[in-house]
Amino acid sequence: MTRKRRRLVLLLACGIGVGSATAIALTAFSDNLVFFKAPSDLTRDPPPPGRVFRLGGLVQAGSLERTTEGRTPIATFRVTDGRATVRVTYAGILPDLFREGQGTVALGTLQPDGTFRASEVLAKHDETYMPRDVADALKKSGHWHPNAGPPPPASKWPTESAIEAARTKAGG
Repeated sequence: MTRKRRRLVLLLACGIGVGSATAIALTAFSDNLVFFKAPSDLTRDPPPPGRVFRLGGLVQAGSLERTTEGRTPIATFRVTDGRATVRVTYAGILPDLFREGQGTVALGTLQPDGTFRASEVLAKHDETYMPRDVADALKKSGHWHPNAGPPPPASKWPTESAIEAARTKAGG
């Protein structure tokens, strides 16, 4: 084998090795990506079963229920973006700043019955903070226009039945 041919084989072997390592790294990386979804995104495009993602929005006023199973506290609440609402269950202690009408982001999976089972719940940390993804979802849903001032509290949003009644009235 000539010297030129050996260099070519070595170069091809290195290229195949680097390409394989890159493919393996990208595959592992994509399996660990966690996506943010708003409740209205879930109704339009639900994630595949078992896929871990972040659900963000505002905790619907009057929806928080606390129970216990054995010694484990269980919280059930609804997260809304104004267009859609998702029921969330969480086994554990909620953050101190978690409140109805406040922004939240929950990490977990969507169950076959449409309930989101959270493994982690994050609450906004002061009055002025809102996660960028939650703010984007509020803007997309038409419930907040940044030029008009701060976002409205969730208690001022129309209820799901009022939204459905407006859709029915507009359609008929």
